[in-house]
Amino acid sequence: MSLSDTDTKADNTIDPISFREALGHFASGITIITTQIDDEPIGFTCQSFYSVSMNPPLVSFSVKASSFSYPKIRQAERFAVNILSSEQSHVSNQFAMRGADKWQGIDWQLSPLGNPVINDSLHWLDCKIHAEHPAGDHLIVIGEVKGLNLDVAATARPLLYFKGTYGDLAGDE
Repeated sequence: MSLSDTDTKADNTIDPISFREALGHFASGITIITTQIDDEPIGFTCQSFYSVSMNPPLVSFSVKASSFSYPKIRQAERFAVNILSSEQSHVSNQFAMRGADKWQGIDWQLSPLGNPVINDSLHWLDCKIHAEHPAGDHLIVIGEVKGLNLDVAATARPLLYFKGTYGDLAGDE
């Protein structure tokens, strides 16, 4: 199919299922965004995470505007980004569920800012909310990185998500 065969008229709508399938062809890392408020740990699985700026150090994630967890993160005004390792697909699945105890069986500790950091994650970033922008049915949240984990296992690999399934990097580095 050539570009001219593709329907590119501005007045046509994009089918949400086709859009989701197309975006699934972009491999992404998996993170768990966490905070703690009133001694309650909060967290959710997030694959739409990326770096924004080196100076100041800014990162961003997107979250559904109807999220149950995000209002509590907004209230806390801080969050941690837990970058999952290839061994943590079960953690991703657990934090993607609604209405379940997401923290059952999860070993974690508090970061310097008071955010839960999940043990055995590949890496974590400790952030304060810098800005929030509405974008369609999502919110774009920008965080200023105030701390990070410098203890990285040399053999650890990231958990990736591609075309609806988990994967990791193959081969030696």
